[in-house]
Amino acid sequence: MSIYYPIYYEYITHKVLTPFYEKRLKSLSDLTLDKILKAKNPYLFRAKNIEIAGDLVRSIIDAHLSSQEETIFGNLLEGFAIHVAENLYKGFKRTPPLKSVDLEFERDGVYYIVGIKSGTVWGNSDQIRAMLNHFVIAKLFLREQGVTSEIVAINGCMYGTEPNPLKNTINRGAVLQEEDRIYYEYAGQEFWHFISEDADLYQEIVIPIAEAAKGRDIVFKTTYIGKINKMTEDFMERFLTSDKTQIDWTKLIDFVSKKR
Repeated sequence: MSIYYPIYYEYITHKVLTPFYEKRLKSLSDLTLDKILKAKNPYLFRAKNIEIAGDLVRSIIDAHLSSQEETIFGNLLEGFAIHVAENLYKGFKRTPPLKSVDLEFERDGVYYIVGIKSGTVWGNSDQIRAMLNHFVIAKLFLREQGVTSEIVAINGCMYGTEPNPLKNTINRGAVLQEEDRIYYEYAGQEFWHFISEDADLYQEIVIPIAEAAKGRDIVFKTTYIGKINKMTEDFMERFLTSDKTQIDWTKLIDFVSKKR
C-alpha cells in the first residue's frame, strides 16, 4: 500500500463520498412526478409491458438516479485523480481548462495532458475525433507557452480495460506531425497506475468507498422508499383508467408529448 494512502483515504472520504451522498440525496428529494415523467421515454416503458403503477414509478426513478449518479460520481472521482497527480507531481487542472484536457503534469521529462473519462465507452467517432483535435491544439498552445519537453496526450478512463493503449489516429484534412497523431488510452488499473505509480491503487480506492457506504446509505434508502410510495400514489390518482385497474397509456403519453 502506498505511503500516500492515508491522504488518499481522507480525500475520498470527505471530498468524493460526502458530496456524492449529499448530491444524490438532494437529487432524490427534489424529484417530482412531473419532472421525471417528462424526462423519460414512455414508449420504452410501454414496450417493456409494465402494468403495475408502482413498478413503473420505481423503474423511472431508478433510470433517473442511475444516469445522474454516474455523472456525479464520475466528476468527483475525476477530482481525486487530479488530487493524486497534484500531490505527487504538482499536477493541475488549468483554469479555464484546455478543451478535452482535465489534468496536466510533468514527470521524468515528459509533459502529460490527460482527458479523464469514467469508462471506456464514452463517445462516438466524432467525439473521439474532436478530442484528438483538442489534444493537438493543446500541444500547440503549450509549446507557445514555452513547454520544451515531449508532450504526450492521454485519454484516461477510470474503470474498464483497454488492451491496445497506443492510438495512432490519422486526422484527415490536417497536416500533423507524427507525434501529434498519437495518444494513449489507459483504463482501469492501468490508468490509476499511470496517475499514481501504484499498481494497487485501483483496488485501494474501494476500501473507503465500502466503509462510507455502510452508514450513509440508510438515510438514502429511507428517502428512496418514501419517494416511490408518494409518487406511486400521485401516479395512480392521475394516470389510471377510470376504473382504477390499468395504467392509462393514452393519458400518460399525452402528458409527456401532446402539443400544448
